Amino acid sequence: MQFSPIRTAIIAIVALLGVLFAVPSFLPQNVRDAWPSFLPKQTVVLGLDLQGGSHLLLQVNEDGIVTERLQTLRRDVRNTLANQNGIGNLITTDEATQSLTIELTDPTQKEAARTAIQALQNTVSNSLISVGGVQELAFGETPDGKLTVSLTPEGVTERMSALVAQSIEVIRKRVDELGTTEPSIQRQGTNRVLVQVPGFGDSQRLKDIISRTARLTFHMVYPGMSAAQAQAQGLPAGTMILPSQDGGEELLYEDVALGGESLVDAQPSYDTQRAMPVVSFRFDTRGAITFGQITSANVGQRFAIVLDNTVITAPQIQQPITGGTGQISGSFTTATANDLAVLLRAGALPASLDVVEERTVDASLGADSIQHGLTAGIVASVLVVAFMVIAYGLFGVFANISLILNIVLIFGALSMLGATLTLPGIAGIVLTIGMAVDANVLIYERMREEQKAGKSPLQAINAGFERAWGTIIDSHLTQLIAAIVLYFLGSGPVQGFAVTLALGILTSLFTSYTVTLYFVGMWYRARRPKTLKIQHFRFIPDGTKIPFMKISRYVIAFSIIASLLSIGSAYFKGFNLGIDFVGGTAIVIQHNDGPADVGQVRQLLDGLELGEVQVQGFGTPEDVLVRVQAQEGGQDADQAAVAKVRDALATENYTVRSTEAVSGTVSGELAWKGTIAVIIALVAILIYIWFRFEWQFALAAIVTTSHDIIMTIGLFSITGLEFNLTSIAAVLTLVGLSLNETVVVSDRVRENLRKHRKMPLPELIDLSINQTIVRTTITQFTVFLALIPLVLFGGEVIRSFTIAMTFGCLVGMYSSIIVNGPILINFGLKAKSEKDDTPATKTADGASV
Repeated sequence: MQFSPIRTAIIAIVALLGVLFAVPSFLPQNVRDAWPSFLPKQTVVLGLDLQGGSHLLLQVNEDGIVTERLQTLRRDVRNTLANQNGIGNLITTDEATQSLTIELTDPTQKEAARTAIQALQNTVSNSLISVGGVQELAFGETPDGKLTVSLTPEGVTERMSALVAQSIEVIRKRVDELGTTEPSIQRQGTNRVLVQVPGFGDSQRLKDIISRTARLTFHMVYPGMSAAQAQAQGLPAGTMILPSQDGGEELLYEDVALGGESLVDAQPSYDTQRAMPVVSFRFDTRGAITFGQITSANVGQRFAIVLDNTVITAPQIQQPITGGTGQISGSFTTATANDLAVLLRAGALPASLDVVEERTVDASLGADSIQHGLTAGIVASVLVVAFMVIAYGLFGVFANISLILNIVLIFGALSMLGATLTLPGIAGIVLTIGMAVDANVLIYERMREEQKAGKSPLQAINAGFERAWGTIIDSHLTQLIAAIVLYFLGSGPVQGFAVTLALGILTSLFTSYTVTLYFVGMWYRARRPKTLKIQHFRFIPDGTKIPFMKISRYVIAFSIIASLLSIGSAYFKGFNLGIDFVGGTAIVIQHNDGPADVGQVRQLLDGLELGEVQVQGFGTPEDVLVRVQAQEGGQDADQAAVAKVRDALATENYTVRSTEAVSGTVSGELAWKGTIAVIIALVAILIYIWFRFEWQFALAAIVTTSHDIIMTIGLFSITGLEFNLTSIAAVLTLVGLSLNETVVVSDRVRENLRKHRKMPLPELIDLSINQTIVRTTITQFTVFLALIPLVLFGGEVIRSFTIAMTFGCLVGMYSSIIVNGPILINFGLKAKSEKDDTPATKTADGASV
């Protein structure tokens, strides 16, 4: 109770820093600009679901890399053997084995050929070509004497990794050319790039800009033979057939006469003679010389400009072009000419990128989400604050001061770390509001018990804070474990939820204990009361003797039946899986002229031949959710499906507010990661509780928590609530919440095992539950008060998440009170004997025995 000046200073400094870092997020831009330079100016970064924008997850196309590398290797081998060494050869490409087979016209030159092609060996590393990397090529021979050159798996992996690093730089240049603010471009794993562009709502244009390879090459057209003739008669050596933009085909030399890497500038312009948009380009000095030499030596021949393996134009060279400039003409609009110029200026991607996940949110929908989150947060705060005052009077006021500081510290920490706040993140803060007072309830109830046991007010206050501390640590750390697992195995908005939840757990440890103790100490020193009037309202009276263990067999039977029903429903009925887990596209649309007609929307989409299409209301009467199954043609087909839906609905004045597309590859990964996350969280918590308690408590806690998970998952199956990534977040959060209450009861059981060594275990467990039932019901009620506003006002986006959390909150209270005890008995928990205890032994909440 004696706070040193250092402890007081620490509280003041932490509170001041929290306020200083939190305030800028709530100030308008003009006020922030005038904010003193020595004060923090960082603000909370709003996620795309709150401010609108586009999120793309791109994956390097491994097949394309292998195909292109084999083509380059084939040209190098042919050039090395035929042109440099005069060795005739016939080369066959096998993409399945990622190899080339070389048949020599003169077998006696095999050793010379082997030596020549082995000189092509190189090492590959993250910097693409460097000393110390892995060897890219392997050399061999077929049983019939033909030479082989193949790509090594290690070489392919390293090349992919290097190309991802190069792609990030190219993407960054392209996005910067668009003039967007604060884009996020980062690597994910070995072969993926995550791109998030706030405020950029045209996802289709962004995809075209980012994922288009934009590899520009110049080739001579093979003279005297058309593509059709070459296909009929056989391709001449060193040639290839490429499609042209006008729908035809062209026969070109394989060798690149000039590459786009020689470009130094590209700008959209207008050809007044032909009255059409074009793209003007300019080469560097070396490129200009090469371009002049090519056009001088091939006057009268056709020269093809190829973009991403499509012939844009193939004009005849009328005269030498020595100025190092030229034009690309085609069927361009002003917008497409501008985008092509952006691509050429930024440079070509070194590899093809496929969009495997896409999320786009309109700014208006983001504003609605912010409004929903704020409404839910304000209502939850008012309810929790009011309840604490009603339940604990002045002590409730102390708890509320800690709660308000806790929220300030969360926002301050988010600003300081530059963390992203998402809609599930707001839900995490609201949930923290309910959970933050949990520690204060534990402390206050312990103070009441100590005073009732005959201790003075000062002794009761000291004992309440000291003996509750161990339980508070245990309950908070179990929740923190779930939040950490959720962060590392979640993605996007789910990670935002994990961050706010984890920060709320850490800050509440500080505020609920240290800050509350400070205010209680100030009050006590000023008033010196004779007795402590702590609680003014309670759901359950003191001294209850409810015989929980006598009805345990019926409770266990009910839980087994309910669990079997949940498992049976999950197995036979299944789940209403979101596109996170099955792939496909979800589109939220809004009718601009009053309430939407779901039947009309369904009728408009029936004739589009998109496979299974689900149409349902989405929150407000004007909004509709359209879910389209993953298309067989892959990501391009999914984009085409979105365009069809958009065009069909535009005729009836519907606008698209958000799109979310997930490929089958990513959906499978997300489902697997979600399952692994739940398992890892359970195992980690099992280890922690096993370390802190006896093994029976650990196994009982895991069985109880598994019961709650099964019941909650059964809710999704039986009710048809959408099961998606946020549902996994709900399940993992429930793991922490459920264990929170289970730990409180288990702590008291262990304490009573030392106090009442001769009491029969069923009676001892009944005593422990009755002693803790008040705090269990109150803490769960405060969480419930925070969750109900989320259900009512949080919006449709997180509806299934909040409903599952609310249901799980009730199930967790039921299981921790009634289910956990019988499981402890069945696992053979026994009272401590005299020889097992020593005078120095302490219980988990600090009580000396």
